[in-house]
Amino acid sequence: MPALILNALKILFLILIFLFLWQAALAIRSHIGTGPSLRRTKGGRELVVLRGDAKRGTTVRLRPSGHTIGRSPDADVVIDDPYASELHARVESHDASTLVHDLGSTNGTYVNGRRITAPTPAGQGDTVQIGKTILEVR
Repeated sequence: MPALILNALKILFLILIFLFLWQAALAIRSHIGTGPSLRRTKGGRELVVLRGDAKRGTTVRLRPSGHTIGRSPDADVVIDDPYASELHARVESHDASTLVHDLGSTNGTYVNGRRITAPTPAGQGDTVQIGKTILEVR
């Protein structure tokens, strides 16, 4: 009988290790931005919310006329971030390039970790930080 209990405990331990590894893999996948909701559409650029905000994983297809991003309901892309200004930044897509403009925000706009003061190009894979919210150009 003790051998049966010992074997059952071993199997339970292996199941717990498997569940732990599964959860770790899901957490890693969510942090690196892969998953079914983050798909690339043909042509054009997209912004994907990676971190911050309740809209994590949201994909916004960029228009040539651009999008304003901020806390205001008047912004094209509304983010719920206390560190973002009402109208924080503008992102425009022109053919193969994407331009990021800071709209005089209090806390600044960052492209790849560098604060921008003039319209700055952002390529595929570059990050745009607005407040605590991080977006990726795809």
